[in-house]
Amino acid sequence: MSNECKVDCGRRRLVVATAAVGGAGAIAALVPFLSSMLPSERAKAAGAPVEVEIGGLEPGQMMTVEWRGKPVWIINRSQPMLETLPVLDGAVADPKSDKKMQPDYCKNETRSIKPAIMVAVGICTHLGCSPSAKFKKGSDEGMDGNWLGGFLCPCHGSTFDFAGRVFKNKPAPDNLEVPPHMYLTDTRILIGEDKKGA
Repeated sequence: MSNECKVDCGRRRLVVATAAVGGAGAIAALVPFLSSMLPSERAKAAGAPVEVEIGGLEPGQMMTVEWRGKPVWIINRSQPMLETLPVLDGAVADPKSDKKMQPDYCKNETRSIKPAIMVAVGICTHLGCSPSAKFKKGSDEGMDGNWLGGFLCPCHGSTFDFAGRVFKNKPAPDNLEVPPHMYLTDTRILIGEDKKGA
């Protein structure tokens, strides 16, 4: 092998090695740059639908989950809770949720897909406080003697029934929000998505 070939072959190897190292370096620099353009896990979680298992939720019980940074209440309403709803139609401001844009499946007396299960964002529509559960009838929980159960916003006194409907002449202008949701099974709810269209 001549000296000229040794030098030329060495240069080629050097060029190929340099190109390979440069290409690897460019890819190494490009990957973090491109991944920085994707939404973070926190950002994805903030808007992502939430699956909730409700099989263990007994009648009269409530659970709270988080969706988009908001508390979402899921209540398995007992028969006595459901029986209060028609009685209160005349006392609530918007019995069928006609005033504000809400999913079609909440434009009924129970404001729900399945009558027993209530799904609502637990934030008062007045100034964003979180109402407290006042499930006992009468004055047991410091409510009026005619109280049939529901929720009280401690900030300004708005009251809501077991369907999240706001009572008349209260500071809250609207019923509690019903988030988009759907049933994946009889005991599993997906909050934040509604494939049928809300």
